[in-house]
Amino acid sequence: MTLTASKAAGALFGLTPKKYQSGEKDVTGGITLAGDETVRTVLYEAANVLLSRITRFSKLKHWGMDVAKRRGSKRAKVALARKLAVILHRIWIDGTTYRWTDAGPIAA
Repeated sequence: MTLTASKAAGALFGLTPKKYQSGEKDVTGGITLAGDETVRTVLYEAANVLLSRITRFSKLKHWGMDVAKRRGSKRAKVALARKLAVILHRIWIDGTTYRWTDAGPIAA
């Protein structure tokens, strides 16, 4: 399977919610568990480490902490794992490097 859009990387590894719809029922469950289990596990562990162990500031950590406040830590870790998959796919396609912080103005 080829992946053309980076935003589809999360779904490729099963990091999207299950959906069951029938008549009057509309149930959103846990993650779909599609795709490679090892990649999903590594992405989840990376998100866990980023939220719990890393003390250095980054936009990703700040975003994950905001999600954790609103939705809980487990959902925040899955959401951050999905976001990491998108970032890693984009880095792989473009060959760019990840910067922890924004490039600030250069002092003259």
